[in-house]
Amino acid sequence: MMQVSVREAKADLSKLIRLVESKKEDEVLIARNGQPVVKIVRMQPVPASKRIGVAEGKFNIPDDLDAGNDEIAALLTGGDLF
Repeated sequence: MMQVSVREAKADLSKLIRLVESKKEDEVLIARNGQPVVKIVRMQPVPASKRIGVAEGKFNIPDDLDAGNDEIAALLTGGDLF
């Protein structure tokens, strides 16, 4: 764990991010007046399987969802959608 002041963090933010990103540091604390206020940590990737289908069953899509596409296209562009 590394601790830097706000001034140092402003000057070297890219370097601090690279240290955490490369796992040379687990976390970097940014302190104001010697008191830690912010922690920079590496984000853990979220597997795609946890994201895909997360809203399944939460809402219903009406069968006529695309029914007004031609009318909307005509209003916006003055012609057909395709």
